[in-house]
Amino acid sequence: MIWKPNVVVAAIIERDGKFLLVEEKVDGRLMLNQPAGHLDNGESLLEAVVRETLEETAWHFSPEALLGVYRWMHPDKGITYLRFAFIGHVTRHDEKRTLDHEIVRTLWLTPEEIRAEHARHRSPPVQRCLDDYLAGQSYPLELLKDLPETAASAATRHIV
Repeated sequence: MIWKPNVVVAAIIERDGKFLLVEEKVDGRLMLNQPAGHLDNGESLLEAVVRETLEETAWHFSPEALLGVYRWMHPDKGITYLRFAFIGHVTRHDEKRTLDHEIVRTLWLTPEEIRAEHARHRSPPVQRCLDDYLAGQSYPLELLKDLPETAASAATRHIV
């Protein structure tokens, strides 16, 4: 059996000293997370983070930089997550849009408020992404390369 990590994307969005988070139900508990979700088949990482942010917050997200790539294994489930976190800004809010079913609400919180809710963070990358952002970490989006699929690449996909 081939092992594969779960690829997820996350949006780090600051406005007026506050960060956009979602409060979501996870295993019956209310948890806090950056807008985040799984990469869908055929989707670029940038397309995924724009889509996930809209689905979870009703905000239109414009990615500007890569914050970092974070690997984390869930201690109880044994699942490894590979999180691509993006820095950007929101352009507009669609107030009539229905949020994903597990999302209870969106919040704009200060770094201090986020730290105070540490026990409700969905995973350790929530705080680590915030800390890296506040430390000024960022990388150009040009680091990401989406290669077109060709007949030859489809035929040799099992080699990669």
